[in-house]
Amino acid sequence: MSDTEKITREHLEAKFHALQQGLQGKVANKKDSLTTIVAIVGVVVVLLAYAIGRRGGRKRRSVVEIRRG
Repeated sequence: MSDTEKITREHLEAKFHALQQGLQGKVANKKDSLTTIVAIVGVVVVLLAYAIGRRGGRKRRSVVEIRRG
C-alpha cells in the first residue's frame, strides 16, 4: 500500500477475515488438548471433594457403646 492509497472497507474486511481464519486454525488445533486437560482437572476436583468429605465425616463420627445388662 502506498501513502496515497486510501484504506477501503474491502481492505479492512480482507485483513479481518485473514486474522479470523488464523485464530480459528489455532483454536481448532488446541481444542483436543484443552478438552483433555479440562476433563483431568474435573476428575481431580471430584476426587478432592470426595476425600475432604470423607475426612470430615470421620472427624464427626460418634462412637456408640452398647451395653447389655
